[in-house]
Amino acid sequence: MEKYYRKAALFGILMSILWVLLVNTQPFSDFAYYDGLARQIAAGGPWGDTYTSVGYPVVLGLVYKIFGSSLAAAKIFNLTLTFVNYVLFYKILKKADLSEKRRKFTYGLFVVFPSNIFYNSILAGEILFTAILLLITFLYFYDVKHKYILIGVLTAAGAMVKPFFLGFFLLVFIVELCFKMKFSAVLKHSIIVFIISAVAISPWLYRNTRLLGQFTFISNNGGIVLYVNNNSQNRYGLWMDARNVRNSVVKKTEYINANATDKNEMLSRAARKWIKAHPAEFVQLGFKRLFITYIGFSEIDYSFNGANVNPIFKFIFSFYAYAARYVVFVPAVVMLLVYSVITIKGFSGKKSVDRYSIYNLVCFYMFALVYFISEGQPRYSFPCTFIMIYFFSCFVERFNFIKSAKSVKL
Repeated sequence: MEKYYRKAALFGILMSILWVLLVNTQPFSDFAYYDGLARQIAAGGPWGDTYTSVGYPVVLGLVYKIFGSSLAAAKIFNLTLTFVNYVLFYKILKKADLSEKRRKFTYGLFVVFPSNIFYNSILAGEILFTAILLLITFLYFYDVKHKYILIGVLTAAGAMVKPFFLGFFLLVFIVELCFKMKFSAVLKHSIIVFIISAVAISPWLYRNTRLLGQFTFISNNGGIVLYVNNNSQNRYGLWMDARNVRNSVVKKTEYINANATDKNEMLSRAARKWIKAHPAEFVQLGFKRLFITYIGFSEIDYSFNGANVNPIFKFIFSFYAYAARYVVFVPAVVMLLVYSVITIKGFSGKKSVDRYSIYNLVCFYMFALVYFISEGQPRYSFPCTFIMIYFFSCFVERFNFIKSAKSVKL
């Protein structure tokens, strides 16, 4: 790692450590659940039920088992993962077709981006999931032996944190079609990732199936997520109480007496029925969810929970976080759309494609499609931070080019 990148990484880590020391974030809601389950696992207790995915609590439970069950251990683990992400992103950028000036700009912005600092004090699965995604990306762009097998294993690991990630083999399929690789090779690589990930995740599916006596997926909360986010009472694309849905399924005797897997199916079926009957409203809610996830809010408020932070400091850093999000993400979305059109137009041509840009583009759409259909939260954009910063650097480069061209013309 060259001097600039070492200094940037060191600065980012020091800022993150300082944040963790100054902002004593207390877990709440999902974060409190992760912490509690991790402590339970560390003590030799059960690995949760089938309701939600437990990838992060299981890993955190291992950390607690080794270093003791404390928030300090969890936050040090976050800092370690953040450093790993810095190294992986550096390696990935070295494979990207970028000028050194743009590479330095992209890397420097990544390490000082607010969410990469304040997430270190939050007990969320996003940093772990991002590490898995960056490791997969690193393997994909380097000549590593058996890389598709390794990607399959990591896909299963990512699915334990976010179950939809099991569909990563489709991303490989689409990306390599865009790379204009031979169809036989594209199919082979996609099938390898799918089979290996399915085999790797099968012990957990077997465990869940044994618990409930019928086939059960990684988690059983997909139905409730789909249901509360897709109904006529949901106006803003935000989470709501399922009991507030008109003629709510959760109030019916059949639902109350059902097991977790059957409840999940009942909710999913009701949500799909509503979507089919209300396509226009579904699309409106979908775009609202995307706005919430990528533009409308910042997840920094999570980090201030129970921290008793000085109001002035809170205002300053909140302003910085919101401003950085708007300044980077809005132009990035514009460039994503522009590059989408360019990619579609150039797909039938013989001109070589920018592999890293296409990978980022398809990766973004994979996440966006999931959030469009299911649920939007500001923290869900965190794994896409490196993608958004990359496309923001595209925007900056193009803007500078246009500005330079005008100067020459004058």
